[in-house]
Amino acid sequence: MSLEIACSSAADNSMRALSSDQRVAVATNRQAFLTSHNIAMANTTLVHLAYQGDDFCRYQALRDSDKGDGMVSQSTLVLDGAVVTTPGHALFLPLADCVGAIIHDPTKGILMLSHLGRHNLEQFGGTKSIEYLIKEHGVNPRDITVWLSPAASKEHYPLFAFNNRGLHEVATEQLIQAGVQPQNITISPIDSAADQNYYSHSQFLKGNRHDDGRFAVVAMMR
Repeated sequence: MSLEIACSSAADNSMRALSSDQRVAVATNRQAFLTSHNIAMANTTLVHLAYQGDDFCRYQALRDSDKGDGMVSQSTLVLDGAVVTTPGHALFLPLADCVGAIIHDPTKGILMLSHLGRHNLEQFGGTKSIEYLIKEHGVNPRDITVWLSPAASKEHYPLFAFNNRGLHEVATEQLIQAGVQPQNITISPIDSAADQNYYSHSQFLKGNRHDDGRFAVVAMMR
């Protein structure tokens, strides 16, 4: 079983509609991006985030019937992380500055895509993502591999609750605390706030970007 990981860039255009008039264009962007990686949108589930409430560690295992949710139909799920246990079911997460953690247990054939932004990390979302897999799926954290997406660096997006450290640093620390081996964690070297090839919401708010879009990560077991 192999693992497909892909990350879009600004050249692929925005992967999330920030207003109703962008929905058609974004659907076209997603379709083109996924097709370029031989992934069907109908076999893909959106990890749909919401910032209402006070729980940012909401995880769920998906079923085949969840394919297409948020991609070819309206989102019915609100998640901070989604899990699949069968090949051919892709997970899709739009990002601005936060980390998308692709967590894979190749021994059990389990894939999780977890959103690790400020809200999640302040609730120890990196650790809780692994703890969820241990409790619900019986994984051994020593078997897990993790890929961390491009994200804003501490120079551009310091986490005040963690002594101004960066998203990648704090996420890595939390994953290791849950038992993931350091050598099994791969961190993207891309600083989304500094690299104009990626969207950055924080830089848009500061007036340093013309467009406020989202890039995306997608992962699927084959």
